[in-house]
Amino acid sequence: FDGMWKVAMSEEVGKALQSVVERVNQAAARRPKTLPAVPPRLVAVSKTKPPEMVLEAYRQGQRNFGENYVNELVDKASDPLILEACPEIKWHFIGHLQKNNVNKLLGVPNLFLVETVDSVKLADKVNSSWQRLRGASTQRLKVMVQINTSGEQSKHGLPPEETVNTVKHIVSQCTALHFSGLMTIGHYGYDLSLGPNPDFQMLLSRRQEVCDSLKLPLDEVELSMGMSTDFEHAIEVGATNVRVGSIIFGNREYPNSAVLLTFSAPTSSSWKSLPQGYWIPH
Repeated sequence: FDGMWKVAMSEEVGKALQSVVERVNQAAARRPKTLPAVPPRLVAVSKTKPPEMVLEAYRQGQRNFGENYVNELVDKASDPLILEACPEIKWHFIGHLQKNNVNKLLGVPNLFLVETVDSVKLADKVNSSWQRLRGASTQRLKVMVQINTSGEQSKHGLPPEETVNTVKHIVSQCTALHFSGLMTIGHYGYDLSLGPNPDFQMLLSRRQEVCDSLKLPLDEVELSMGMSTDFEHAIEVGATNVRVGSIIFGNREYPNSAVLLTFSAPTSSSWKSLPQGYWIPH
């Protein structure tokens, strides 16, 4: 990281984050009064981004960060820069979790919430692993149950009709876990001019079922739904947790599929007119 790039980067991340926070608050203000008045939590999705960018967002007041891959989360959460400068960081795991990665994930410092428990078997594995790793004395691990609301083969998550029984199992059998809510990814690129997103509506109705069956107050069961393209709509219909990456950190950088050429600016005045980098596909 050369100095000039760092300064520009931190200003960009700061401005982008402030704008997203503002949009989150405005969307929350537009929610109908019939919905639980839970202030939505913004999860900044930092996948493929360097620890420096996480630190910048943290400096701006952001505390919740999400990662999709266990190895990347382990590396980032254990980075000396993050450990030292971001003591209050809260890590969310928002990617597909395989059973053989559970122990590795649960060792992450400042792990706050696992949003992607999508089967009873996985819940049991996370439960026993957390008990073993953290001992009986510590607090329960927050988890969400991931629902495949769109029914797409390519998407992970529980079939919607299994929601209630899976939540019942976690609440009654998984004593080391705290059931926090429901999560969905949903159909990508849904056209909102067609009306409310059916995937979000599906998650809302499953929450209602869960609350009715388990006698839980609605405002104690979170809804994690909505990403960069639709987080405002998600909040307006009831999301309490939104996962936003690209509009805070810029587009994702996948090192193996493209080469990023950066240009160093000789002086700060000429910086503004120079591109930050060009993408050249292999």
